[in-house]
Amino acid sequence: QVQLQESGGGLAQAGGSLSLSCGTSDDTFPNRAMGWFRQAPGKEREFVAAISWSSVWKSYADPAKGRFTISRDNAKKTVYLEMNSLTPDDTAVYYCAAARFPQIPEIPNTSNYLYWGQGTQVTVSS
Repeated sequence: QVQLQESGGGLAQAGGSLSLSCGTSDDTFPNRAMGWFRQAPGKEREFVAAISWSSVWKSYADPAKGRFTISRDNAKKTVYLEMNSLTPDDTAVYYCAAARFPQIPEIPNTSNYLYWGQGTQVTVSS
């Protein structure tokens, strides 16, 4: 069982920034695409961003484009999400997830990701 652990969530003001990290001890990390999802109260979990094993390919949901940046360090077995220009609509629990394969899943839904972290709360105040 692969364990993922997010960190870096917290409270930010609108227009501010937060950086999330997700680490693992799993040796298969370099061979998996990784993703970030989020879930706001009363809403379904939604895709935020994904990155291929090599970092060559990245994918972003429309709300994240131009504001969020996903990156990874395979040596550290860590994936990151840099979030800028935050708005109250970004308030959610953020989850990192490990895909089944090295490439980003064509369909960015939760069923294409095999392992999940426990989530970290991000709250943006207006």
